[in-house]
Amino acid sequence: MNNKDISQIKTLGALKESGYKPRSIKEELRGNLIDHIQKGKSVFEGIWGYEQTVIPELERAILSKHNINLLGLRGQAKTRLARLMVNLLDEYIPYVAGSEIHDDPLAPLSRYARERIDEKGDDTPIAWLHRSERFSEKLATPDVTVADLIGDVDPIKAANLKLSYADDRVIHFGMIPRANRCIFVINELPDLQARIQVALFNILQEGDIQIRGFKLRLPLDIQFVFTANPEDYTNRGSIVTPLKDRIGSQILTHYPKDLTTAKKITAQEADTEYLNGKIHVPELAKDLLEQIGFEARESEYVDIKSGVSARMAITAYENLLSTAERRILRSGEKGTTIRMGDFLGIIPAITGKIELVYEGEQEGADIVAQRLLESGVKSLFPAYFPEIKKLEKRDAETPYDELLHWFFEEGGFEIWDDSTDDDYKNFLNGIPPLNEIMVQYAQEVPENDRPFLKEFLLWGLVAHDKLSKQRFEQGLQFKDLYGNYISGL
Repeated sequence: MNNKDISQIKTLGALKESGYKPRSIKEELRGNLIDHIQKGKSVFEGIWGYEQTVIPELERAILSKHNINLLGLRGQAKTRLARLMVNLLDEYIPYVAGSEIHDDPLAPLSRYARERIDEKGDDTPIAWLHRSERFSEKLATPDVTVADLIGDVDPIKAANLKLSYADDRVIHFGMIPRANRCIFVINELPDLQARIQVALFNILQEGDIQIRGFKLRLPLDIQFVFTANPEDYTNRGSIVTPLKDRIGSQILTHYPKDLTTAKKITAQEADTEYLNGKIHVPELAKDLLEQIGFEARESEYVDIKSGVSARMAITAYENLLSTAERRILRSGEKGTTIRMGDFLGIIPAITGKIELVYEGEQEGADIVAQRLLESGVKSLFPAYFPEIKKLEKRDAETPYDELLHWFFEEGGFEIWDDSTDDDYKNFLNGIPPLNEIMVQYAQEVPENDRPFLKEFLLWGLVAHDKLSKQRFEQGLQFKDLYGNYISGL
């Protein structure tokens, strides 16, 4: 049925003549998913890294007409997956005009709809509900009540209509009945009090609703999607066993498994359009930003069970660009390239997104963030330059000997935060052994990315305890490791 036909159907009689046949929301989702799969169309656009894991399981659950629980740590796109299921709904569905629970005109549930059809017959007014309006969600918090989700008696309605409290017309429906024929999501299900979870039993299984002594037989037509964090099971609450038994499919989500996927997510989600291409970001800088998240998920200082949200990389990327933008605003330049020093600007995005264990708290969030950055540099270093081994023979030659000797002879090297791009390049080009290493190992690196790679090499030597790096008020200072120690004495 196309939109033109829909706009012409205003009554129950016209709806019957159109050949419309009612179907449940689960049948609707299943039928449209089958159509998408057969045509090779993707339903879950913008979801990266789940193509071979989560999405096939989710599609199987929809084909099985199951209620679904998405179980995973924070920042794993659980709610987004649920919202994208709306794309599998019919564009419009008819309902009895004025119905609070969107009664299907050919299968009415509520007393209001049945009485309206009995009174008007084929002249019963019909309205249309767009699929964008067929999604409801509720964050499970300890203050959620049965009245919020199921409903309660409305004394004002009783007074206005002069009805007895024994009349079911005094009931004010909660969020779940009002989501009839819709997708209803309860986020962080374990946070819902056990007695509230119990109230969901019959709704999921039989469709019975009990409100203040009223037992209503309303076989609600709802696709339930729950989200839960496994850490919540021990920290705050749990999903009661009978409720878990009524949820058809439990699907485990996960974090990106490689840098390529992580970069796609960050590029898609980060708000960077306002920069209008003024800041060039080397590919290595993007890799390093994502690698920090991978390091955090393996760090002894970070609470692994709490997880490290994908939002950390997104906000860190925005901070990285803002650090560079602030520099060009101060210098008056029209554009710039990301520098390694700009990564110090992402520390606030890291410290606000990670939960530390006791050892991490003792170190301090800022120190842990800097160590994660250093670990990221060490992990990516061998992909660009010869590996620096932990144990080397005293007289063994390395590709970095002349560079380290230069720092010993010259005493140090400084990079200023607000230096122009030309000055920044001149600083780095003024180290002959550094240029020689780049000629030998980085000939294929684009010209725009070479300054960043040079500074990355210096940071790599610092991470491997070959040089020292100190922060001063206006920038960074690199020194020979032993010369710095002697000057300290």
